[in-house]
Amino acid sequence: MTSRSKVVCFIFGILVFLIVLFLMLFVLFKDDVKIFKAKETFMGAYLGSNEKEITLYDENFQETKKLIRGTKVSTSSKVTDANIEYYKIKYEDEIFYVKSEYIVYDMKDIVKEKTLYVRTPSTVYANLESAKILGMLKKGDSVEIIGYDNINIDGSVNKYKIKYKESEGYVYSKYLVTTHDEAIKYYNDGAEHKTIGNTLGGGTASLLDYYPEEKANFEDNKMPNEVRALYLNVSAIRNVDRYITFALENNINAFVVDIKDNTMPGYESDVMKNYSITNYNNAVSTKEEYKSYIQKLKDNGFYVIGRITVFKDSYFVNDHPEVAIVDNSTGAPFNHNGSYWPSAFQRLVWEFNVELAREAVIEMGFNEIQFDYVRFPDRTLNLEKNNVINMNNTYNEEKAEALQAFLMYARDELHALNVYISADVFGECAHNYVTSYGQYWPAISNIVDVISGMPYPDHFGAHEYGIEEVVWTVPYKLLNVWGGFVAEKQKTIPSPAKVRTWIQTYNTVRSPYVVYDANKLSEQINALYDNGLSDGYMTWNSGSSLTKYEEVKNAFKKEYKNE
Repeated sequence: MTSRSKVVCFIFGILVFLIVLFLMLFVLFKDDVKIFKAKETFMGAYLGSNEKEITLYDENFQETKKLIRGTKVSTSSKVTDANIEYYKIKYEDEIFYVKSEYIVYDMKDIVKEKTLYVRTPSTVYANLESAKILGMLKKGDSVEIIGYDNINIDGSVNKYKIKYKESEGYVYSKYLVTTHDEAIKYYNDGAEHKTIGNTLGGGTASLLDYYPEEKANFEDNKMPNEVRALYLNVSAIRNVDRYITFALENNINAFVVDIKDNTMPGYESDVMKNYSITNYNNAVSTKEEYKSYIQKLKDNGFYVIGRITVFKDSYFVNDHPEVAIVDNSTGAPFNHNGSYWPSAFQRLVWEFNVELAREAVIEMGFNEIQFDYVRFPDRTLNLEKNNVINMNNTYNEEKAEALQAFLMYARDELHALNVYISADVFGECAHNYVTSYGQYWPAISNIVDVISGMPYPDHFGAHEYGIEEVVWTVPYKLLNVWGGFVAEKQKTIPSPAKVRTWIQTYNTVRSPYVVYDANKLSEQINALYDNGLSDGYMTWNSGSSLTKYEEVKNAFKKEYKNE
């Protein structure tokens, strides 16, 4: 055999050996033959859309499930079916297909909305870190969307980043809709409120917002089914131990504690220092002292409500006369019965009070924030008509509109901290009109978690509602009628608040003078509860007199609510 033939035979032998080896390996490892295939590569991506959910398809391009936008997936090759282009994706180790327009590779592209419209007048925030207000949006305004903060678990956006005039700001997505026609509609067409005109200068009932609002229920901050609360002013709380002892012995489960009353700031707040140095300098307690009082209440199991007077604040006006209601004859802040009022139209005062509330929640641990004086001053209509005073109305709002918008703003900020919001209103607010100072029961009740009327019997006309006796001598009769009006008002809105009412816990200040003893307190509570207004009561005694509380303690020991 020649050398060449030997080489050929050798090569042929090697080839035969390799073929046999391959066949043997194939037989031995045929179940793992896929290792010889090229590995399919996937790369990270997100689902993006102008809708909250995106549809996924199976290998036959049939709908199989939905995922919220923002979900992270892995993409592979593109395929086409029925002239529709899809990405092959992997999600939780399963293979799906999704239309190609819903795949994005940058988180900023997840939200694809470009223009939305304002359903409800809305606050524009300057940033995401604070409650600072940049401006406001009117119903029906169009909004250019340029970003977002985060995606909620249902695929909705929390806040959109928007173009606002020459700046950029943020607005809650829940107040925006996709079409202008939808934006300019009023929920239920305002049907329940159309007959109520703006007769007293406080606002037009039918133009307010009654969109359904789910009330808060925080798992880590449970509100008692029935709140039975004593009021403590900023001086009384310095003797907190005595009040705790009394409350534990007399069926009290909550306290209303002043954070800021007009010219009576509770403690040396950092927010006061930043926004209103006069409030800060006149604080009754240091921050550390005040915090220790609140902690004692909480340690003893009480539900603690922080009260803030909002639009009656002489100290804030002293620091910021530019936001006050103005006396046109002098150009200086208007003195209303010895006090000065920052205008409820002015956003700086909104900011101050809500930042104060946020600080009190974070540092003191309040369960609820109660806003009092959520109104304009009363008995000023003729002064307004005759141009004696200037309300400093920057955004050309009606009074009731501004008050409702403030409470929406405050609610959004406090709910983000898992804290409830309540608002105090005059007893007159239960009547079938918008009051001259801007309070309208349904518009407020639809927004807050708790609404608290102040139907003090000695504040009514002597024979209100045609009652033959002087009404403050027969508080059950009076509040039975008043409670009926409130119960009817509650039915006119889709999401009414709990009703927790202030009861008169002081002797009358008008003739015929009446001592309000335990029986008179019980009459008030029974009348309210008989009308279904049984979410609790709070004792109004401006001096927080423990002596008075002792005198009427038998009223607290009674059980009024049938669970």
